[in-house]
Amino acid sequence: MNESPVSFSRYLAVRYVSVGKSSHLVSFMSAVAVFGLSLSVAILILVLSVMNGFDREMRQTILGIVPHVTLYADEPLRQSEWESVAGQLGTRLELSSISHVVQAAGVVSGRFGNKGVLINGVDNKENNSDSVLENYFISGRLQDLQSNRWGIVIGESLAESIGVETGDQLTLYSSSVSINPLVTLANFRKFDVVGIFRVGTKDLDEAYVIVNQQAARALFKLTSPQNALHLRLEDALSADRVAAELDSFLPTSFSIESWTLQLGAIYDNIRFSRNIIAFMLWLLVSVAAFNLVVSLMMIVRDKRADIAILRTLGASPKIVMKVFLWQGCLIGLIGTAFGLFFGILGAMNVTEFAGWLESFFNLQLLSADVYPIDYLPSKVEWLDLVYVVVGVFLLAFIATIIPARRAARIQPAEALRQE
Repeated sequence: MNESPVSFSRYLAVRYVSVGKSSHLVSFMSAVAVFGLSLSVAILILVLSVMNGFDREMRQTILGIVPHVTLYADEPLRQSEWESVAGQLGTRLELSSISHVVQAAGVVSGRFGNKGVLINGVDNKENNSDSVLENYFISGRLQDLQSNRWGIVIGESLAESIGVETGDQLTLYSSSVSINPLVTLANFRKFDVVGIFRVGTKDLDEAYVIVNQQAARALFKLTSPQNALHLRLEDALSADRVAAELDSFLPTSFSIESWTLQLGAIYDNIRFSRNIIAFMLWLLVSVAAFNLVVSLMMIVRDKRADIAILRTLGASPKIVMKVFLWQGCLIGLIGTAFGLFFGILGAMNVTEFAGWLESFFNLQLLSADVYPIDYLPSKVEWLDLVYVVVGVFLLAFIATIIPARRAARIQPAEALRQE
């Protein structure tokens, strides 16, 4: 042989993997092993991308709109006092923004009924987090609150449940009451719907409304300019730590609430589900690797005569072992490559495909009543791809060792006698 042992072993491995007239069983078993690895890798990449999409939507969409930490004043404060508190927070914490707001519970009423909501009175001239909502408006604009003092912005689900559209009027009731000698009356006011947004989250689309800050002060009969501060942090996941730190130095007249009180359980469930699903899918990859072991064992059994002839011609057990090591690695490489291609392709189109399924079969895959969003997001993380490729290839290599060592131990005389 003029070829080196390595190139000779690789040549035979490629012949065994490829389709040939004289090795239908070998080619079939190789194809089965490649298909199993490809399918498991594609599913693993697809599901990890979907879970990454959920994590991204929670961080950028939902946590990009709701305040990370909210400070309520239990008693009215003057403007100078609010400015003093805001300045104190800015020097102690790493904040991305502070918004002065009027926030309180209320009830909206339309043609189809009433709904409890969280009212946010904002100052549009201030750089606040509510401006992120501009990306999710389906009609109207947030800036229309500046030109219409008695304007209101609501979510799509809320608009449908009470039967209003952009340009209609609704009645907004505050939690405060007016006391007169005859009867106690609730404070309410007609508002013009100037905008409707759709985030895809029930907590926002059904219960989050925005009005002009001056209108909110008048509706709630507030003497102070605002009753709350919305804090946005550089790291939203540090909200609980920041809330505890605020509680240590702020007066007891302040109430502190972080976003985790309302949405923390959902976010933790997403991260926990991602880890569990990833573990289960790696078990699926392990099953595919076990299938590779079985396939190579059958190939070794089918090629006993060829191995015996190679040994008779002077091939060492080491060369025979390398043949099947190369074959297993080639199968693992081909299976991983196909799985990587179809997994990325599926991850990039799963959102559109899920939307098509919902429209074609008239069903809803994700309900906003259960999940934080009502669509299927996806995000391909390149680091995940590296881990998947390296991990699957290592599993394929490990799965190849046992069949390769068994092939190297075949004795030529015994194998030829059995043939």
